[in-house]
Amino acid sequence: MDRRAFHRRVLGGAVAATSLSLAPDAVARAASTAPAAATSLRTAPAGGEVRHLTLYAEQLADGRMGYGLARGKATVPGPLIELNEGDTLHIELVNTMDVAVSLHVHGLDYEITSDGTRMSSSHVEPGGTRTYTWRTHAPGRRADGTWRPGSAGYWHYHDHVVGTDHGTGGIRKGLYGPVIVRRKGDILPDATHTIVFNDMTVNNQEPHTGPDFEATVGDRVEFVMITHGEYYHTFHLHGHRWADNRTGLLTGPDDPSRIIDTKIVGPADSFGFQVLAGEGVGAGAWMYHCHVQSHADMGMAGLFLVKKPDGTIPGYRPDPD
Repeated sequence: MDRRAFHRRVLGGAVAATSLSLAPDAVARAASTAPAAATSLRTAPAGGEVRHLTLYAEQLADGRMGYGLARGKATVPGPLIELNEGDTLHIELVNTMDVAVSLHVHGLDYEITSDGTRMSSSHVEPGGTRTYTWRTHAPGRRADGTWRPGSAGYWHYHDHVVGTDHGTGGIRKGLYGPVIVRRKGDILPDATHTIVFNDMTVNNQEPHTGPDFEATVGDRVEFVMITHGEYYHTFHLHGHRWADNRTGLLTGPDDPSRIIDTKIVGPADSFGFQVLAGEGVGAGAWMYHCHVQSHADMGMAGLFLVKKPDGTIPGYRPDPD
């Protein structure tokens, strides 16, 4: 799709499938279509659970590679893994490919046997399986009196062995996915979407092809933004703003967090935030993109499609092609 086609798409383009947010128990959390009411906010519970998950590393028909929760169901990005501070997660990684693969996570606690590198011999040979254990913790004071931050945040996982000992080939082909660790009391969204700027692609898709994400005005929508590859980017979302802190939400009127709608990101950066779809601006085909001008021109863009309650989007005409 060329630039003119994308400009037509801003006013009317094919709606891509909404990305699926999956908790570790592999049950999909469906997006609500009703505006969120202040009295019905759902919040994260206390952690402490021990969970088990199986991931499959697979070669996709189009040459990409991905992680999936079932054989033959790998996606790019891989499934969302969601935990609460204090949880422990055991992940059995099944390698269905003809090359070695691994699983390396950012932001969580793990022993060297779960590092996911050749150096520690914690990778998975073709046809093999391996269990990785990730742990999380709540904030608290160390024995020496200093403060230890908790695990809560927007993190990510990826391969660390395909192509090179740093997983350069695996990451380029799509072996990555999001991790969210929540603190007790964190507000839960109606839907979560993952956006990955990987080199000059968004979620390893062809230039000018999305992905697009749908919501209805008033939905509480969460975005996890991850960057991989060789380049720095500037993530920008039209019409919506968030707080530049752990959750993307202000804790109250005295919270000093800066309110932003653009954030500079580099390789292996990750952050997240929540917005109320269309808050203060209404329904529309709201663009998100890299604000490095040449990157945007080359197709690093997509749409946040915010519908009215009747399902319509002002000024948006789906592209029949």
